[in-house]
Amino acid sequence: MGNYKKVIQELIEFRNERDWKQFHDSKNLALAISIEAAELNEIFLWKKGEDVENVNQDKLKEELADVLSFAFLLAEKHNLDIFEIVSEKIKKNALKYPVDKAKGSAKKYDEL
Repeated sequence: MGNYKKVIQELIEFRNERDWKQFHDSKNLALAISIEAAELNEIFLWKKGEDVENVNQDKLKEELADVLSFAFLLAEKHNLDIFEIVSEKIKKNALKYPVDKAKGSAKKYDEL
């Protein structure tokens, strides 16, 4: 767990050295996540079958890192522990998607 805090500190230092905090309000961080997620999706665009799983790993790492970086910064801005909020969401989803109904199904919770 200490490792993720080190990464967040590195992100903050990188941002602060460039005086970019002024641009990192919640709206802009959320938009940046969305934009970077679109760039991540582009890696998979028009691919089928095995090609979907065999994308350029360097590009995948780069785009995923961008998504995660902005997500970490947004969480940090609101004093949210990323592991805690993900764990809470898993618990909520466990109630919405009970194993006996959801196992092996891609249906949304209100369709189970």
